[in-house]
Amino acid sequence: MRTERLDPLEPAEGQVQITVAYTGLCGTDLHIVHGNMDARVDRPLVFGHEMSGTVAATGPGVTTVSPGDRVTVMPLDWDGTCPACLAGHQHLCHHLNFIGIDSPGSLQELWTVPEQVVVRLPDGASLRHAALVEPVAVAAHDVRRSELTAGDKVVVLGGGPIGVLIATVARHAGAEVCVSEVDPTRLQQVEALGFRTLNAAQEDVESVVTEWTSGAGADVVFEVSGAPAAVLAATALAKVRGTIVVVAIHPTPRPLDLQRVFWRELRILGARVYEREDFDRAVQLIVDGVIPAEELITDVVPLEATADAFARLEAGTAMKMLVAVQDGAAS
Repeated sequence: MRTERLDPLEPAEGQVQITVAYTGLCGTDLHIVHGNMDARVDRPLVFGHEMSGTVAATGPGVTTVSPGDRVTVMPLDWDGTCPACLAGHQHLCHHLNFIGIDSPGSLQELWTVPEQVVVRLPDGASLRHAALVEPVAVAAHDVRRSELTAGDKVVVLGGGPIGVLIATVARHAGAEVCVSEVDPTRLQQVEALGFRTLNAAQEDVESVVTEWTSGAGADVVFEVSGAPAAVLAATALAKVRGTIVVVAIHPTPRPLDLQRVFWRELRILGARVYEREDFDRAVQLIVDGVIPAEELITDVVPLEATADAFARLEAGTAMKMLVAVQDGAAS
C-alpha cells in the first residue's frame, strides 16, 4: 500500500474543504483490501469514511458551516430520485455513493465534499474522539432498528469494534448484554469494559445463553461477526418472537436455519449504515462520555504508517486504529 500527497480540490459551489485530522480504519476497509468490493471500488482508492477535521474553506452558497468549525462527515451521498429515496430511505439509495468506498475518502490532508454530508461538531469536541462518530452511528442505527427496550437480554455475536459499540449503546438503553467472541485478546478487551462475555471457542453458546435467560432465549441477537457459524447460531439463541439483527457484511450467501425462524416466529432484520438522526445521536453519545472512546482507540499512527495500521487490524490485535492525517493533529 502506497501513500502519496494528492492535489486538493478547491471547493466549488455547495462544497466544503476539510483539513482532515484523524481517519479511522475499519472492517469495511479490510473487505476492500481483500477484494470483496472490487465491483464498486476504483483503484487506486483513497480510503477513509470515519473521520474528523476542521473546515478549511467553503464554496459559494455554503451556509451551515464556516472555516474553523470542527466537523465530521456522514459519508452518504444519495440521488434523491430512486424508489428508496422517494420512500424516505435515502441511506438505502439504489445509487448510493458511499464516500470512501465508491469515491475518494478522507485519508488525505485536504478533502472536499458536498455540504450536505458535513456534520458540525459541538465547540470544543475532541477531534480524536469524533473520529469514532461514524462507527457509533452504525451502532446507534443497529440498536434503533432492533427496537430493544430496557431490561431486554441481548447477545452480541462478535466482540470487534462494532460489536463493542452495539453492546455499549444497548447497555446505555437499559439492556443486559452478553458479548460472544472467539479471540482471547478481544474477550479481555470486552471484559475490561464491564460486559458479560462468552468464549464461543470453548463454551457451548446455546447452553450458556439458555441458562442466562432462564430458558427463554435472548430478546435480541446482533450478528456482527460475519462468520457462517454465527449466522446459524443466531436463530438458536433468540427467544420466541425474538429479533435477530444482521449487522456484519457477508460477502457470500450463508446457510440459515429457517426451521427455527418458522418455529419460534423470529424476526430477522438487516441494518445497513445509518440515518442522520443516528449520526446526531452518535455525536451526543461521544460528547456525553457514554462511549469509552479512549479505551477503544488502540493506537494513533502517522499517515506514513497506514499499512502497518491495516496489518494490526487484520491480525485482530487492535480495537480501533486511527491515522493522524496531519502532523501534530489537534486533540
